[in-house]
Amino acid sequence: MAKELEDDGCYIALTDDLLDAKSMMDRVRSPKAGAIVLFAGTTRDNFGGKPVKELQYTSYEPRALQTMLKICKEVKEKHSLTSIAMIHRLGVVPIGEESILIAVSSPHRQAAWKAGEEALEECKEKVEVWKKEEFGGDEGGVWRANRDGAAGVRIDGEQKASEDKPKSGPHGPILRPGRPGERGHGPVVHPNKLLKTQ
Repeated sequence: MAKELEDDGCYIALTDDLLDAKSMMDRVRSPKAGAIVLFAGTTRDNFGGKPVKELQYTSYEPRALQTMLKICKEVKEKHSLTSIAMIHRLGVVPIGEESILIAVSSPHRQAAWKAGEEALEECKEKVEVWKKEEFGGDEGGVWRANRDGAAGVRIDGEQKASEDKPKSGPHGPILRPGRPGERGHGPVVHPNKLLKTQ
């Protein structure tokens, strides 16, 4: 079941379900739009030369929804879009399945292309979603901010995972202490260092 918000041609959602590209395109379809651009981010089978078994996403949902809506409104206004829709999947996302869909419609294709890419970059930089890359076997997994190239917190096996996993609230792990003026996910900090400073 999706947690969703909709306002003035902007639709955003978080869900544990499979993502449906056609329904997202239908959300932005309009007789005023001459272009619809859809971005689908999928789980690949490797990261940094290591085989990836699956990704797991968690989020601070109330904040993530508000951040997603703000991004969509700003991108819609900046590029004079007809409509924009963004949905992010949470939980386990197997190889080859989508973790995010962004659909934008506009009168002309150039604005749609630019807006789709900008919405994705803003989402990766600012939305309160974290991912765990599960490598399988003895390799364990790594929690990281949902950005390309973000540093991660390694989780070694089940026993070690329970000891080292970041403290969790009702919406998933807290991977960083708050810092004045920090934007987006902020630095990812090893949880043992967090415990020592508190």
